[in-house]
Amino acid sequence: MHLNERIETFISLGNQIGCLIKEHSRNQAIGDSKIPLDTNAWFTARNVIYALENVSRLLSSNSLNKWLVNYPKLTNYSKSKSVGLVTAGNIPLVGFHDVLCILLSGHRLIIKHSSKDEKLMEWLLKQIIQINPDYSNFITAESNHLKNFDAIIATGSDNTSKYFEYYFGKYPNIIRKNRNSVAILTGSETVEELQMLADDMLLYYGLGCRNVSKLFIPENFNVQRIFEALYAYHELINHHKYANNFIYNKSIYLMNKVPFLENGFLILKEDEGMDSPISVVFYQKYNNIKELKEKLNFDKEQIQCIISKHPEIEEKIFFGEAQKPELWDYADNVDTMNFLLSLE
Repeated sequence: MHLNERIETFISLGNQIGCLIKEHSRNQAIGDSKIPLDTNAWFTARNVIYALENVSRLLSSNSLNKWLVNYPKLTNYSKSKSVGLVTAGNIPLVGFHDVLCILLSGHRLIIKHSSKDEKLMEWLLKQIIQINPDYSNFITAESNHLKNFDAIIATGSDNTSKYFEYYFGKYPNIIRKNRNSVAILTGSETVEELQMLADDMLLYYGLGCRNVSKLFIPENFNVQRIFEALYAYHELINHHKYANNFIYNKSIYLMNKVPFLENGFLILKEDEGMDSPISVVFYQKYNNIKELKEKLNFDKEQIQCIISKHPEIEEKIFFGEAQKPELWDYADNVDTMNFLLSLE
């Protein structure tokens, strides 16, 4: 299959998803949708549609060509290897970018779905095959163990990554561990910027590695400003799983007399850690940006992205953009396409 045909397939996929989203919007009042919206309790209709909107946005001709022009080797690359993919299931379609890279590079995909995201990802793969039936020869799903692969891409927790390294270490691999995202505030943020930060914190219930789980705030910052900006998310507490986490964490902190702040649906806790539990965001005060940068550099293996407008933070993204990565924004800053094009 020629590269142009592969690219056109995904452009068509983006257009098709866009049409299905519009159809869903017209029909949602009567509960009619061709999109699977009941895959698990965390994948609400709003979150699934948001994830699909981002997929559709990424699969425009302009975005694909802007991304792929950086890989001249791709034009004549003809090695077709079998690449195993073990996906995470923390947010809807979190493994799609890996799927896209594998199939666009001309390799065969052998995928082990996360049970949390299986129905949605299977549905998306069927859309690809429907658009281009030749892809039926390039996509295989394994329900148990992966086998007959030449390379592996696997994403999981710190614990599962040890398992991955043990079983897959002898193959060319990308193995991703748990990461979290942080925001660095200056105190000069506008109301609108803090409202966009609320998206970075609470979209997908804060379950994504690009969700902000830790805030760095100036010594004199008024934390109540954050609570005021979060109001659009007050209905999170009506989600039973999220509410259970909120009640549990609040109870634990109260019983242990741990200081915290809360607004009825989110807990802010002063903590040096990065990985906050669901319904909790850690915060830490700073007064020296140089020292903070040194700390972030020391902890860089734990950090997925940094949200800030601080002029002294070089590698940062703006408020509201955490869950809108571009095609060239690789997880863990590991260039997946370069890895795939290096397979011989």
